[in-house]
Amino acid sequence: MLVPFESLPDTARVWIYQANRSFTQEEVQEIASKLDAFIEKWTAHGADLKASYEIKYRRFITIGLDQQLNAASGCSIDASVHFIQQLEKEYDVDLLDKMNVSYKQGEFIAYKSLADFRKMAKQRAVSANTIVFNNLVNNKAEYLNDWEVPASESWHKRFLN
Repeated sequence: MLVPFESLPDTARVWIYQANRSFTQEEVQEIASKLDAFIEKWTAHGADLKASYEIKYRRFITIGLDQQLNAASGCSIDASVHFIQQLEKEYDVDLLDKMNVSYKQGEFIAYKSLADFRKMAKQRAVSANTIVFNNLVNNKAEYLNDWEVPASESWHKRFLN
């Protein structure tokens, strides 16, 4: 059951998928349409899941699930990963590689391997104030407050100094 993202409670579980490139505006519209259809029929053991999504910066897909109504099951999580894998194939984009870092360079979103980000930190090309995306957040409250933060306030800080 698709609901507005804003209506999900702060406790809603979130999954964030970062793309290795920006989507075109046309791709964003197509992906939004596919997400609408997927979430509308997404279930756990036949029970409706109250869920939503956001596409941010034409680069991140965030799926949110209100687990107060029905919690995700292994099968429903598998279904969502399969859906994301289909998007990867259709749009020739990487959405599941967790060994990469996205961060802001002005208004631009940069995407680097963890090794490259570590090197950049050593070379002081990124700093404690660099805005990073902490895709490890677990719920909507963390997503709203702790997803887009200075590197000093994220797990990325281990690479600084």
